[in-house]
Amino acid sequence: MTDQNAQIAEKRRSFEKEALPHMDALLRTALRMTKNEADAEDLVQETFVKAYRFWDKFEQGSNCRAWLFKIMTNIFINDYRSKSRAPQAVDVDDIDDNYLYRHLTTSDHEENPEGQFFAKIFDDDVKKAIEELPDDFRMVVVLSFLEGFSYQEIADIADLQLGTVKSRLHRGRKLLQKQLYDYAVRNGFIKSTSKDTTP
Repeated sequence: MTDQNAQIAEKRRSFEKEALPHMDALLRTALRMTKNEADAEDLVQETFVKAYRFWDKFEQGSNCRAWLFKIMTNIFINDYRSKSRAPQAVDVDDIDDNYLYRHLTTSDHEENPEGQFFAKIFDDDVKKAIEELPDDFRMVVVLSFLEGFSYQEIADIADLQLGTVKSRLHRGRKLLQKQLYDYAVRNGFIKSTSKDTTP
């Protein structure tokens, strides 16, 4: 085997070992971003093609998952979202910051109540609520609440200022709470209030 062939084989082995295990997470997030299965599959495929092409730029030992999500997010912003409708205007100032999550039926206070909520249930109502978020909010919500990236990782992935990430998560949280409140009551995720209890 020539040196060039050996290098190609090693690149392929390294890529398959480091990158391919993240395919399911990428597809899950791509579905939330594009809201279309065919587009999501295309987005993930483009992500892996680009990642393989630039695999020599990946710093071995660093966070491959975050690197792949950054590539996918850039492709989505540049190629997919630009083809969609104009950004939606939203008004979330009238929604209490934690009026849903502070009522979750849990005995302790979690640092990530949204993650706890989505870990318990992630059915069609929840998926629909996330998919209906405006693009900018939906992206950071998915990366934080569903994929567990830190604020700084999201900032790096989406090329945003840290303050912008926090602001969008704050507003995205409000929008989700508004949409999911009835769902949470209906499915028993919210503790009964005093007016709901019998003497």
